[in-house]
Amino acid sequence: HKPQGFETQKPTNSKVYVMYHGTTRKNANIIMEKGFKRSTKGMLGPGVYVSRDPKKALRYPLKVKPGNQVVLELLVNVGMVKKINRQGHPMQKTWHKHGYDTAWVPPDCGMVDSHLEEDCIWDPKRIKVLNILEPDELNSESDEEDNDEDDDEEEEETSCEDEDDEEEEEEEWCEDEDEDY
Repeated sequence: HKPQGFETQKPTNSKVYVMYHGTTRKNANIIMEKGFKRSTKGMLGPGVYVSRDPKKALRYPLKVKPGNQVVLELLVNVGMVKKINRQGHPMQKTWHKHGYDTAWVPPDCGMVDSHLEEDCIWDPKRIKVLNILEPDELNSESDEEDNDEDDDEEEEETSCEDEDDEEEEEEEWCEDEDEDY
């Protein structure tokens, strides 16, 4: 069980974290055999998209058939981390060229509709798969955590006008059957 608010803190440089990646069963097997492959597109440019929040990984891949989704539990050495906290950040897609190993989008910063944190890891070799988890395993954990919070608060999906273009690009690269989050 992770401490509450864990995802709101910037990953500390050179630390190792448990993170999550949503994918299909087929791609999970390929990742287990050959390792991760860097995506070529996405909100933060090329890299492997992961999150310390399992709720974020449960949202991917988009348009997956029921029963075909799994979440990989990972051990990630983040190396040097760059915080990207707004659309149009000068290093939004070029952070790696400036010596960073990971780009981190904090939760609730207006970059993604889900309001959840995410990370983009440049070098797939920084990622080790620990487990393949079924979504219902994570959903039961999420439900328990949600019950601890105020029941009157409902999480709602909102869309900020200035992020629509970038969000569409993120969805575009995820819609392909072979692309994951």
